[in-house]
Parts: sequence; C-alpha cells; structure tokens
Amino acid sequence: MADTLHGKKIAILATDGFEQVELTGPKETLESAGAHTEVISPKAGEIRGWDLKDWGRSVRVDKPLTEAKASDYDLLLLPGGVMNPDHLRTDQKAVAFVKDFEASGKPIAAICHGPWLLVEAGVVKGRTVTSWPSVKTDLENAGAHWVDQQVAVDGNLITSRKPDDIPAFCKAVMEILTQNRAHAAA
Repeated sequence: MADTLHGKKIAILATDGFEQVELTGPKETLESAGAHTEVISPKAGEIRGWDLKDWGRSVRVDKPLTEAKASDYDLLLLPGGVMNPDHLRTDQKAVAFVKDFEASGKPIAAICHGPWLLVEAGVVKGRTVTSWPSVKTDLENAGAHWVDQQVAVDGNLITSRKPDDIPAFCKAVMEILTQNRAHAAA
C-alpha cells in the first residue's frame, strides 16, 4: 500500500471537537499510502479532539483556513464529531472552502456529522449520501437521498456513518484517489 497515493495532497478541515478517530484513522491510512495530509482549521496552533465521551488528544494545525486554497489539494476530508462540524458550518470561510472543492469537481469525503458542512455548502441536493443517523433529516431536507450503509459514493462525494465504518470509508477514499490518478495520466 505504501506510495499508492504518492503525490496526492489531502486537506483535512477540522476544529476543536472533531471525533478523534475520524480524523486520525483516515489521516494515518492515507499517509501510510504515501499521501501528504494537512490539517486546516480556522484556529491556529492545535485543535483538540473528542474521544467518544470526553476530550481527547490535540492535533497540530498545519495551515490556517485563511491561507488554504482548494486548488492546492486533491481531496477534502471532513471528520465528524458533533461540535466540530457544527462550529465549522457557521464559519463562512469553511463553507466557502467546501464550495470551492465542489465547484472544482475534486473529491470530498465526510464521515459521521461531517455532512452537516455539505448541507451548509449546498452540495447534497439530488445526491445519495449517508451519515450518523441524527443528520439524516437535515440531509433529506437539503434534498439528498439518505441511505443507511457504511459508505455512499455519489460522483465526487464520499460519505460514511460512524467510526466503525472507517475501514470502508478509507477504502472508498483510496479508490477515488487512485481513479483520479488514472484519469490524470490518460
């Protein structure tokens, strides 16, 4: 698996309250495949994770959101947690960053409550998605078709339900990144 994604650059948009494993699990998987990841946040320095029922570890912010451009990345990863996407969806720069990815056609991968940002960015209408069950109504109200499965892939959009689904989520992310590499080479 090493170097499968060499040269791919992944933006991970998060802030305090991200679900620990939903950021660290995909980040470690993508890095072990050779991708370069950058944690992007409206907050400088470090952001603190949420580990199931209490505060978790902190993660270093690689780039402030004010300096990040969708054009610099191959994929946007949106971890969940309840607090993280709830704060980000009220940040106009975060919402604009998601919209820029959608407009570029580049892949966006969101897990758990992460699809809240997709709702706020207006990118789910007519799309098949999944999420944590409590986000279902918000997604449906935004015009999405919600399904209860480990992963839903609809064009450039990859969504997943929960931490238990991270292996399937990472597999789908890796597949879309390697497909994009094949298309770029053609």
